[in-house]
Amino acid sequence: MSSKLHNLQIDSTRLWNSIMEMAKIGPGVAGGNNRQALTDVDSEGRHLFQRWCEEEGLTVDVDQMGNMFATRKGSDPEALPVYVGSHLDTQPTGGKYDGVLGVLGALEIIRTLNEMNIQTKHPIIVTNWTNEEGTRFAPPMLASGVFAGIHDLEWAYNRVDANGKKFGDELQRIGWQGDETVGARKMHAFFELHIEQGPILEAEEKDIGVVTFGQGLSWTQITIEGKESHTGSTPMPMRRNAGLGMAKILDLVDTIAWSHKPDAVGAAGQIDVFPNSRNVIPGKVIFTVDFRSPELAVIEDMEARLREGSESICKELGLEVTFEKIGGFDPVKFDDNCIQAVRNAVKILGYSSRDIISGAGHDACWVNQVTPTAMIMCPCVDGLSHNEAEEISVEWANKGTNTLLLAVLEIAQIVN
Repeated sequence: MSSKLHNLQIDSTRLWNSIMEMAKIGPGVAGGNNRQALTDVDSEGRHLFQRWCEEEGLTVDVDQMGNMFATRKGSDPEALPVYVGSHLDTQPTGGKYDGVLGVLGALEIIRTLNEMNIQTKHPIIVTNWTNEEGTRFAPPMLASGVFAGIHDLEWAYNRVDANGKKFGDELQRIGWQGDETVGARKMHAFFELHIEQGPILEAEEKDIGVVTFGQGLSWTQITIEGKESHTGSTPMPMRRNAGLGMAKILDLVDTIAWSHKPDAVGAAGQIDVFPNSRNVIPGKVIFTVDFRSPELAVIEDMEARLREGSESICKELGLEVTFEKIGGFDPVKFDDNCIQAVRNAVKILGYSSRDIISGAGHDACWVNQVTPTAMIMCPCVDGLSHNEAEEISVEWANKGTNTLLLAVLEIAQIVN
């Protein structure tokens, strides 16, 4: 990389102002955001992002899954593009930075290159992936999964939310169903900047997390059926309490995760109880168990023990149990060359860093299967994410995006 670029910096105030402006769309109730995928506010956020991209001279294209691609041309028309981005959708009680930093940090790179009149050999394409969170339409990283050939397009279109609305119908309703074939694009590389969503970087006072691996993930939806009956008049021996079965299984999930410490984790974060009445014994429960580990063998062991143990628990309680694998991916090893570009950027900038394993799923985990990929992480306060209290500092955002800028430039190749 040219020595004249060693001190190249993004405009941290401009980046921060963009993040705060996006946060005005789909505000939460406690300072964060509720901008779930394929809602009207998701559409509004997309329009703002599109306007900002077009103001920078970028051409914005949209594929059949609503993925947005904003292109800055390279000097070589034959060179494959370097993609960089993340997602703009949030959890129902999400923060202002999860995903958004990666998309608007990528846009800030373009603004900086335009401002400095820097040309690259490879095109650079700022990307907003659809439905990364998976909170409304499971599984997470749905659109990048279709892009990478993991999921079928029609299968994705037929995913339904809690109100029975289909993904494909909602995508069309908000006006973001493009004509471009999903996955037809060829990539030179992909970079994603993200907040850590964990406490390690802040606790160790590190500026940058160089992501080497991504944890594998397994989502198993469990349905337990018993019999609804009055809580006061049903004798204990005659109850078929689906809620009790779930409680015992949740304890089992915790035990299984602890048996693979320190890297494995497990919990259930989405639970529906029917009829959910104070004086009715639950006749049905549906909940999703989330297991994660950087080792595939560990994930497979946890899944097997969950099924075996759950069946045993429900048999003993006279309950019916069924399982559905609704999401998951194998552990990810990111590309050595892209990782090295991140390391080089950190060294040039003089930032502190450490290698880190991503404990959360990201679009980069799927994109990694079709092109060389790397991730960069910055700290977040107390490791808190998927929470309206999620917070980062201007300095952390600045350093993360500066690192992203130099890493992308190394791979995209400066020509002037």
